[in-house]
Amino acid sequence: MNERIRAKEVRVVGDNVENGIYTIQQAQKLADDLELDLVEISPTAEPPVCKILDYSKFLYQQKKRLKEQKAKATKVVVKEIRFGPQTDDHDYNFKLKHAQSFLQEGSKVKAYVFFKGRSILFKEQGEVLLLRFANDLEELGKVEQMPVLEGKRMTIMLSPKKKA
Repeated sequence: MNERIRAKEVRVVGDNVENGIYTIQQAQKLADDLELDLVEISPTAEPPVCKILDYSKFLYQQKKRLKEQKAKATKVVVKEIRFGPQTDDHDYNFKLKHAQSFLQEGSKVKAYVFFKGRSILFKEQGEVLLLRFANDLEELGKVEQMPVLEGKRMTIMLSPKKKA
């Protein structure tokens, strides 16, 4: 930027400036006359490309753009729902309603069956329960990960369907 540019000649671009190749002194004088900064934007080009612009305004706009992009980025929220291998219908329906509301608000749902002690013998029951759960939520969400047994937990991951 400005005096830190080491090249003898530079290609100058910018608004209100005649684009062309100038010596570094001429380019610096052009920038000073417009009360702007000479900024090197492509140092590897032959000759290096410099732009005449208000550097502080440029930095401000760049920060503003980044902030807007961050605000637009969606934050993924994962809600967990826990079942036992022999969950009753009432409890199942209660948790199903919660999962429906989570998917409608745009959160992902991670449902899992936790096997305590010898209940690990009922792996099939746990898998059937999770598949039934995924089937009941089919119109609101899609299965991201099929039931997987990890230690004493069998998990399934559901993500909300995109609204058309």
